[in-house]
Amino acid sequence: MYNPISSQFFDQLTVAMERKIPSTVEYYQTEEQEKKQEITQVKALVKTMEVIDGFEFLVLDTNEKIRLSLVVKFNGRRHRED
Repeated sequence: MYNPISSQFFDQLTVAMERKIPSTVEYYQTEEQEKKQEITQVKALVKTMEVIDGFEFLVLDTNEKIRLSLVVKFNGRRHRED
């Protein structure tokens, strides 16, 4: 299910990216993991954000791409309710 991101979340991502703040992201890797409530955690720098096939993604310095609508927490702040 697509969950649009809030402007506050977008602003937080932008600040982390611009200031090169090491960040912790808790997210579901896939919609299947979302159904099972299996959260993955990664620590990295936010490199950029991009749109792929109509979905917004966070791109980390590890080259991981995380769909923003699947992010549960960013730097300890909850961005979606399940």
